[in-house]
Amino acid sequence: MKIEQIYTGCLAQGAYYIESEGEVAIIDPLREIKPYVEKAAQAGATIKYVLETHFHADFVSGHLDLARQTGADIVYGPLAQPNFKAHIATDGEELPLGSVKIRVLHTPGHTMESSCYLLIDETGKETALFSGDTLFIGDVGRPDLAQKADLTMNDLAGYLYESLRTKIMTLPDDVLVYPGHGAGSACGKNMSSETSDTLGNQKRFNYALRASMSKEEFIREVTDGLLAPPQYFPQNVALNKQGYESIDTVLERGAHALSPGAFEAAANETGALILDTRPAQIFRQGFIPNSINIGLGGQFAPWVGTLIPDVKHQLLLVCEPGQEQEALTRLARVGYDQVLGFLAGGFGPWQVSGKEIDTILSVSPESLASRMAENEGEIIDVRKPGEFAAEHIAGVRNIPLEYLNEHMAELPKNKTLFIHCAGGYRSMIAVSILRARGYENLVDVTGGFDAIRKSGLFEITDYVCPTALNKE
Repeated sequence: MKIEQIYTGCLAQGAYYIESEGEVAIIDPLREIKPYVEKAAQAGATIKYVLETHFHADFVSGHLDLARQTGADIVYGPLAQPNFKAHIATDGEELPLGSVKIRVLHTPGHTMESSCYLLIDETGKETALFSGDTLFIGDVGRPDLAQKADLTMNDLAGYLYESLRTKIMTLPDDVLVYPGHGAGSACGKNMSSETSDTLGNQKRFNYALRASMSKEEFIREVTDGLLAPPQYFPQNVALNKQGYESIDTVLERGAHALSPGAFEAAANETGALILDTRPAQIFRQGFIPNSINIGLGGQFAPWVGTLIPDVKHQLLLVCEPGQEQEALTRLARVGYDQVLGFLAGGFGPWQVSGKEIDTILSVSPESLASRMAENEGEIIDVRKPGEFAAEHIAGVRNIPLEYLNEHMAELPKNKTLFIHCAGGYRSMIAVSILRARGYENLVDVTGGFDAIRKSGLFEITDYVCPTALNKE
């Protein structure tokens, strides 16, 4: 028997490859299926099942392409109603895989169809739990994503409490827990950077598994401090439930290298959003006017999903040469399939062509301190609320990047805005969005809050440990 976790840092997502005697089950695959197919082929094994823990909100799963290519059965737990052929398992049903079995545990709460998969080895021992978004390391799944007219967040949290206590906490302490996500995912609020653990450890250290916890306490603590989910989440759920184009079709459509003239014409004719995926400090030195910078080096796909509300929005890409395929793939992972093409050769040919470019001014903390001493403008902190609450420049305004679109009207256009985040990635995203919306007096603070604090030139609020805050 072989278990392999395939972890994708950009999405903080774990997919799983389980193999026994030439048969394979893939749990929660990403949309690009080639790694799973190749891994099975190299082992001389056949992919028998594609097991889905629920209808994912934060990424588009590869279940349809994987089933089409390999003939594997797609499996969901009870209450799932997909618009395609799938096996809807019953609670407690056991799926044979080589010499092992996989038991389906229906664990509603994160969503009503949410299910975990319990691996039972050749000796009958309960060995590993693939817990999806029901149980994370250090946290549990947020219960606010599947609300309906007759089902509130508190209702879902109540279901989750019962699922954890009756289906998961009764398992042996030495069962290994393999969750669907780790730290950085918006599917929970307090996840560990660890990507697996024993159930016994989680019973000791996971706040939501306290043995003495009442249902009322659980509901209050699990729902407290939840920030609104990214806008693309329900659109990804719909794609996972209803179906989508093959990723091969999507990648082929987007792989059009466009000359500067053709790129400009496409932007003008279609109204496509120009998405520049280069690093922030390269972007600021020169970019196409009205383009948005979200660098591939950070949590690219989740930020695209958070800040570009419609997954069907047409896009044109500016990338570092050679990174176009990576950008297309990472966009497809979260359902952004309508890429019209990319600027051939990157930004260089645009610059050489003599077409209009824009730049962003960056200043050091030392320069910022000097300019603020002359009351030149206003500092805007775009970090998350929890980061801001833990420590910030005294008296500054916090507009988290994820809420910038909703709060943009609060920002004055008649004064200089100095924008900072923690290290510089998010601040450049914010500056690029504001510039595209007509804000001219924008300055990025090099090095972000880390550099500001180290400079010793600003009054910083007393530090509050993040574990004492409701921080996502």
